[in-house]
Amino acid sequence: MPLGPADLDLVRGLVEIPSVSRDEGEAVEWLVARMRERGFRASVDDAGNAVGEGGQVGQVGQGTVHVVLLGHIDTVPGEIPVRIESGVLVGRGAVDAKGPLAAFVAAATDAVPGVRVTVVGAVEEESPTSAGARYRALHPAPDWCVVGEPSGWDAITVAYKGRLVLDVALSRPARHGAAPGPTVSEEALRLWERVRAAAEAHGGQRAQGGRPRAFDRLDCRLEGMWSGDGDGLAERARLRIGYRIPPGLVPDAVETEVVAVVAEHDGEAGVEVARVAAEEPARTSRTSPLARAFVGAIAEAGGEASFTVKSGTSDMNVLARSWACPMVAYGPGDSAYDHTPMERLALDDYARAIAVIRGVLRRAMPPP
Repeated sequence: MPLGPADLDLVRGLVEIPSVSRDEGEAVEWLVARMRERGFRASVDDAGNAVGEGGQVGQVGQGTVHVVLLGHIDTVPGEIPVRIESGVLVGRGAVDAKGPLAAFVAAATDAVPGVRVTVVGAVEEESPTSAGARYRALHPAPDWCVVGEPSGWDAITVAYKGRLVLDVALSRPARHGAAPGPTVSEEALRLWERVRAAAEAHGGQRAQGGRPRAFDRLDCRLEGMWSGDGDGLAERARLRIGYRIPPGLVPDAVETEVVAVVAEHDGEAGVEVARVAAEEPARTSRTSPLARAFVGAIAEAGGEASFTVKSGTSDMNVLARSWACPMVAYGPGDSAYDHTPMERLALDDYARAIAVIRGVLRRAMPPP
């Protein structure tokens, strides 16, 4: 599908502005200015999000359908020179998730009768705070919500695992390096093995062939480890343990299990557990009016829709708990490039995604 120069400039310009999480201000202001040029009533909200209102703002509750298109404007660190090579836009944030966000703005530029659209460029999605989505979740629920994440132009994401990150700190009296027995680092590793074994015992639903399906498994990883001699009076070690939590489990239950494992620790060190971040799993319906609208719009654009689930998290994990409305995640791009030094977005996919979102908004029109 042809890609207009204005829509190309939009995505390239947004990717060219660095916006590492918690430092998104310049990109937010730039996007607000571009949305105003396109006729949106655009501003920066109290959380620092870029917000553009299109359609019939004053008629909610009088036959108008309200659709929120929320994509995050922040990125992980790592500068990648921005360029276009053989129809592919390369740069940090191209796929996660400035491409989906730019597609939202491009698609919502032309108003659809009876449809009010709110486009949100949310801040801090890549931080544990998710401050942008949490602030928008305090607003009244829309009729439909689409979260901007790369799914591929012909796929729709309907579920995300939850997340839990814990700090496990060990401390014991200092002793001579030649003293017998395990070091505090070895003691920490022994505790980690017990925590991991407890997670593996959960298993998961079995797919054909008898192996647990990856999405239904409780994943547990050692994300970091630090140790040292401390202040000469104590030896310390610290574990950063991250979980990906499938539907059917909640972070509180997993944390309670870790505390129980720690209580049985038989080493010399005292152990403390502290929560760093947590998000509950999110799953939405494949048969909602919004999901059906995507299936129809993808077919109209020449594709065959498929549904996918993700082991990562997104702002859907925040919004699904607060907004009881049809919700999916969607956006152009291959999520395999998320957070990598090769982050890239095929511009043909970007153009197709714009067409699909326009088709979804047309399908949101209330009956005459």
